[in-house]
Amino acid sequence: MATRWTDQIIGTGPQALPARIYRSAASGAAPVVLHMHAGAFVSGSADKGRTVPELLADAGAVVVSADYPLAPQYRFPFAVQSLFAALKWLRTNRLDGVSKKAGLFVAGEEAGGNLAAALALMARDQQEPELAGQILLSPMLDPVLGSCSVRQANAGPSGCQWADGWHQYLGSADKAAHPYAAPVNSSRLSGVAPALIITAQDDLLRDESLRYARRLRESGVAVREHVLSAPTHWPCALVNPQSDQRWTEQVRGLFKSFLSDAVSNRRAALSPV
Repeated sequence: MATRWTDQIIGTGPQALPARIYRSAASGAAPVVLHMHAGAFVSGSADKGRTVPELLADAGAVVVSADYPLAPQYRFPFAVQSLFAALKWLRTNRLDGVSKKAGLFVAGEEAGGNLAAALALMARDQQEPELAGQILLSPMLDPVLGSCSVRQANAGPSGCQWADGWHQYLGSADKAAHPYAAPVNSSRLSGVAPALIITAQDDLLRDESLRYARRLRESGVAVREHVLSAPTHWPCALVNPQSDQRWTEQVRGLFKSFLSDAVSNRRAALSPV
């Protein structure tokens, strides 16, 4: 399915962000997804991070892929605050040809998955905007980087791009205690939007992804988790896709099912009895 895109500024004032809008078909009923790209908090862009938003658009969503402020110039919580302002702007203003009644989602891969999870927590805490769901692919959730999957990948607390990214993003160790910085360590996860969490057998962020899925489920949150068969080369392949992307069709199908069911559940909840 051919995907069209246009560039647009979302938000107003100093927190306005450049974004790329992806559409596969004109549909006022299509859900809207605010997407955050990968790059370990310090690199990447909406232009380079096309794989996931194109798959989301193919699955039937209108995708707003934001160019958020990067570390170390902008440390936590600047990026997540700017993105939350953009999320509220999307709820209020929406996009040309998109109904204001359409479901609103957040999504991201790797560092973008961290930011999407943080936005879901912020939306719960501030009781706006209402989210229909959160989609996290190989999310960077724990700055400790001490899981078995990280150790098996010969990555860890120093000398790797993810450790360096965490250091640049947080700036100081005390910020790692904030739930919006490290969502997997949050003491309160109940009440956040339903989640789709996707990881892979060879994903170095697999264990923290599954841990977050487990903690959300234990907190009463509806969760769908999927572990893709190796090889996927995640999370790197989410930034620099390999020529053989056997996982793309499966991921597109997971997106389509989750988006459709989440929107249907939202409509049922809003319908008068």
